[in-house]
Amino acid sequence: MSPSRVTHSQDDGRGERFRVRIEGFGVGTWDLDLATRELEWSDTARVLLGIEPDQPASYDLFLSRLQPTDRERVEGAIKRVSESGGSFDVSFKVANASGSGQWIRARAGLIRDESGAARHLSGIFLDIDAEKQVEEALRTRETHLRSILQTIPDAMIVIDGHGIMQLFSSAAERLFGWSEHEAIGQNVSVLMPEPDRTRHDSYLARYRTTNDPHIIGIGRIVTGKRRDGTTFPMHLSIGEMESAGEPYFTGFVRDLTEHQRTQARLQELQSELVHVSRLTAMGEMASALAHELNQPLAAISNYMKGSRRLLAGSSDPNTPKVESALDRAAEQALRAGQIIRRLRDFVSRGESEKRVESLSKLIEEAGALGLAGAREQNVQLRFSLDPDADLVLADRVQIQQVLVNLFRNALEAMAKSSRRELVVANSRVADDMIEAEVSDTGSGFRDDVIPNLFQTFFTTKDTGMGVGLSISRSIIEAHGGRMWAESNAAGGATFRFTLPATDES
Repeated sequence: MSPSRVTHSQDDGRGERFRVRIEGFGVGTWDLDLATRELEWSDTARVLLGIEPDQPASYDLFLSRLQPTDRERVEGAIKRVSESGGSFDVSFKVANASGSGQWIRARAGLIRDESGAARHLSGIFLDIDAEKQVEEALRTRETHLRSILQTIPDAMIVIDGHGIMQLFSSAAERLFGWSEHEAIGQNVSVLMPEPDRTRHDSYLARYRTTNDPHIIGIGRIVTGKRRDGTTFPMHLSIGEMESAGEPYFTGFVRDLTEHQRTQARLQELQSELVHVSRLTAMGEMASALAHELNQPLAAISNYMKGSRRLLAGSSDPNTPKVESALDRAAEQALRAGQIIRRLRDFVSRGESEKRVESLSKLIEEAGALGLAGAREQNVQLRFSLDPDADLVLADRVQIQQVLVNLFRNALEAMAKSSRRELVVANSRVADDMIEAEVSDTGSGFRDDVIPNLFQTFFTTKDTGMGVGLSISRSIIEAHGGRMWAESNAAGGATFRFTLPATDES
């Protein structure tokens, strides 16, 4: 035996042992003759492709196991490698018993003959189904995360340890005016006005040096800057993470512009309500004083008229002067009574500026004031508002004053109740009137309370003034409606009032 044949046999033996080893690790081997398209594969390759043992190996059988799109990619890759050289590396899916398909990766090298012509593709099949499932799960999670980032109202920005933006959510695009493509790669300081813009890099450098978190994990209100240069208040929360030994910071930004406008409007509304409440209280007092003063003024006038008659038979030379003075005094007493009556008529009518208002809007704004702290008291709020019974002719601030008073009374009445539920509803009770209802599950009324409930200075509270409900009823009656109270089935109190309805928009 010649040395060359011995060496060839030894090489064949080593190759066979290597093939057996890799087959033992679940790696299939294959060889394709590029000229004849004859395909050979190992038993492991046959199993990976899902081919029965009694089926002979063939190129057409291999292609039949692939989806049409995968088939085109595989044939295209074989043609490219045959003509241009290089490596063959293609992943595809073959059918399996579960019906979901199994991912296979085919890798091969080009074998040429002595003349340099491409003769064979010889390579391996790898089961990459587990890796593909992980990859698909990661892709699904990434898609889910991007979907969340596109829908959450808060802007999300990720920066590296040097302040360079790495992620810029859709909400951030809308808020700051920069597109994601434009923002990524820029320093986050472009989103800040001075002096924060200049100082931000030094803040990051200090953190890297001292590890002092400063605002990490602590939300605070700062000022942001849009692309057009305008600024706005925002709430900023920052979290930190580390990847490959490098720090990254995630900022969540909430625009507070509308929130601050709402707070300012609520403060303004509260001031208006307090002002109107004082004016209405003064009107109630003026009405009460007018009623009381009319009686003594009428008595003064009567006494003067009586004195005038007593002087009729007197011979005193000053009698004419005294009679004249009494007549003038009586006239002035009558004039004072008329002035007071006009004042009482004015305040009792409650002259106000009435407009077409949305009752549901009035309830909403009044609830923001009167129901503050309701959730902390575990009060369940239920608004059952009929949109077809919404437009009323009313003075906005005065009706909100009535609602706020009823809401606050309800919360106080339920402070010691085990069940705490507040229901606000509206309905059309006639063609020209709309009724509003405020019901609670508080302590309700004693039998002797309801008849006196709306009287001035009558109260069931230890510290109450007894003018709130009286003023409220005066406001409702000045609007052409009426107000009353009753006990409800839950044992609490129900207040109702009516307002003129209007269909004007």
